[in-house]
Amino acid sequence: MSTVAANGLSVHVERLDPRPVPGEPAPGGPGTAPTAVLIHGLALDTLASWYLTMAHPIAAAGFQVIMYDLRGHGHTQRPAEGYALDDFVDDLAALLDALDVTGPVHLLGNSFGGGIAFGYAARHPERVAAIAAVESTPPTAAWLARVPRWVGRADAFLPGDDGPRARSIREVLGATSLTRDVPASRIPPEERLAAIRCPVLCVFGDASGAVELAPDVRRVLPQARIVTVPGGKHTLLVDRPAAVRDIVMPWLRQGALIDH
Repeated sequence: MSTVAANGLSVHVERLDPRPVPGEPAPGGPGTAPTAVLIHGLALDTLASWYLTMAHPIAAAGFQVIMYDLRGHGHTQRPAEGYALDDFVDDLAALLDALDVTGPVHLLGNSFGGGIAFGYAARHPERVAAIAAVESTPPTAAWLARVPRWVGRADAFLPGDDGPRARSIREVLGATSLTRDVPASRIPPEERLAAIRCPVLCVFGDASGAVELAPDVRRVLPQARIVTVPGGKHTLLVDRPAAVRDIVMPWLRQGALIDH
């Protein structure tokens, strides 16, 4: 486990070096590798959801993979205050600077992590090569109205014991301002979101309420590709990792080759 100082926090970071398949074209060109940053969701989630599902296939496709625990989650420092969307976007920007990641990155976000990815792209469009969001959309008013439902489900999914994971979830929900700050977040002006020009992929489960936000995606980012997984719920990434991989990996690989 490694920690990085970023935006006044000690941030838990995991990295995987690229491991391209012999005989396949390198997505960054000779001697280089594109960077994929994997951003998890709130409360129940940590970087483990990406590590156990998508991180290794992405590294095997030739990407440098960066995963990190959001503030208050996993092994990252848990301040009592500061859990609005802007705080999470500030953390991502500071982390990339601390890691000396200067080229355009491929951002993959699950649930609230997708909102962080789009929020970062709205501020730094030149630093984002592509965005893949699982069960998430650009942070519009409709997105923000749905986020508290995602956070509210955490109590229902809490493990029945008092193990480390259950204690961590209870602490981030009960000992921080997260449940107050997230619904009160300032969202980017819609014209800033509409100015995002990079390729965008949004993957939804068709049994999840998040798919109702698809019209917002089409309106704000008409270039986005939208794919639904039959029977998928909001826990799509963890419940149906093979289905998510089958959608995301060809798109990610093709986009990286075109970009370079």
